[in-house]
Amino acid sequence: MRRREFVTLLGGGAAAWPLAARSQQRERSLIGLLAPGFAAAQADTINAVRQGLREMGFVDGKNIAIEVALAGGQFDNLPELAAGLVRLQAKAIIAVGVAATVAAKQRQRLFRLYSTWARTRSTSDS
Repeated sequence: MRRREFVTLLGGGAAAWPLAARSQQRERSLIGLLAPGFAAAQADTINAVRQGLREMGFVDGKNIAIEVALAGGQFDNLPELAAGLVRLQAKAIIAVGVAATVAAKQRQRLFRLYSTWARTRSTSDS
């Protein structure tokens, strides 16, 4: 192979590489996770959601992307955070708690909404 042919081949491959990378990114569906708390308080829930999705074959960064939207205890921010997930074209939103579920439902268009509530054991549950 002559040098000119090699450089042309190399240049064509380099030009096509970003297109291939972009098409691979499009294959990942965006899953939104909407929660009212702070990152530290929601860490167990976020990890449980990631683990559950992983067990079903959905791996963050591989075949899905998870966008976590936390209100930091500011429940009034939930509707705007939900709207942001909709603008990002999330294929599904997992809402943690009643307030997040209501906020996501108000913004619902053509995506799936899943809601989860954590139940803690109280002393009266014995």
